[in-house]
Amino acid sequence: MHEKFEADLRDLAGKGRLRSLRSRAGIDFTSNDYLGLAESDELKRAAAEAIARGVPVGSGGSRLLRGNHDEHEALENEAASYFGAETALYFGGGYVANFTIFSTLPQQGDLVVHDELIHASVHEGMRRGRAEAVSIPHNNVDAFDAAIVRWRAVGGKGRPWISAESLYSMDGDSPDIAGLLAVADRHDGMLVVDEAHATGVLGPQGRGLAAAFEGRDNVITLHTCGKALGTVGGFILAPRTIRDFLVNRARPFIFATAPSPLVAAITRAAIHVSRTNPERRERLARLVRFAGDELFRRCNVTPSGSQILPVIIGADRAAVAVAASLQQRGFDIRAIRPPTVPEGTARLRIALTLNVDEATVASLFEALAEDMRKAA
Repeated sequence: MHEKFEADLRDLAGKGRLRSLRSRAGIDFTSNDYLGLAESDELKRAAAEAIARGVPVGSGGSRLLRGNHDEHEALENEAASYFGAETALYFGGGYVANFTIFSTLPQQGDLVVHDELIHASVHEGMRRGRAEAVSIPHNNVDAFDAAIVRWRAVGGKGRPWISAESLYSMDGDSPDIAGLLAVADRHDGMLVVDEAHATGVLGPQGRGLAAAFEGRDNVITLHTCGKALGTVGGFILAPRTIRDFLVNRARPFIFATAPSPLVAAITRAAIHVSRTNPERRERLARLVRFAGDELFRRCNVTPSGSQILPVIIGADRAAVAVAASLQQRGFDIRAIRPPTVPEGTARLRIALTLNVDEATVASLFEALAEDMRKAA
């Protein structure tokens, strides 16, 4: 009955790409808990205080029915104020928020021009959307402009939508956001910036790398709560007209059970911590600098400059083998393989968080250097 599924799983295993779930083990070098908030005393206290004042765990329905709670609206107001946008709309996850943007906002006759390394959620949204889409070489501003010019030259009459991440999750690098916005301005387009891995970490007060452009009529940003903010969910930050359109037309918003009001209350506390406690970001920045120096000195790998440090191994099985060796040494390191990354670029994705210190980072790269020599 399940022969086709079993054959597909065997094929994945043969290529060294079979995935499985396993419990947490080892020192955290793989989570996105960049500021160490997920298990922090601050958020535990926020949860206890919210429960004490009667905030419910569940919402009981979609937000257009009885699921809308004061905590959702308080969080959205706090997020809009923090990030500097006119409005915010809260979703249960960043993936569904990204999917919602691209399945709902670009209209028939429009063009979505996206970086080739854009997140899978954007691709899924584009597949369900009505606009034409074109992929652009990574971080190439001129290529975005040229694609729109070509589209206009062959009769494109709609609106171009430019899609990029402010910090790429598998490469740890950033685009020229000001340059992308200039392209959007030049062509009467919209710029959509996925700030997921910059939220809470980069930009003024952790507001992201597009913070200077928040609040503009042609800028939409996505900020997630499940990474540096330590909870779960995602925000679409946008002009009020865009928010109202999503509330009325976005099926993932209309038909989904609203996120937990309790989590909304905890997330509001996380934003307060991010806004008022720069020391966490400063500690992380120092750790990033130290780790970059250690990675280059011990492994001869040029660091990304961010808290995401990719170490390209190449072959799928080799990446899995190095990751397994590090796991046996007590480090939680995972191998990232195609299709998440391009063919031939299987890698270790090392994430730096405040759950580790400099001594542990040095030990990791000492072990990694030894394993890379063995794998060579």
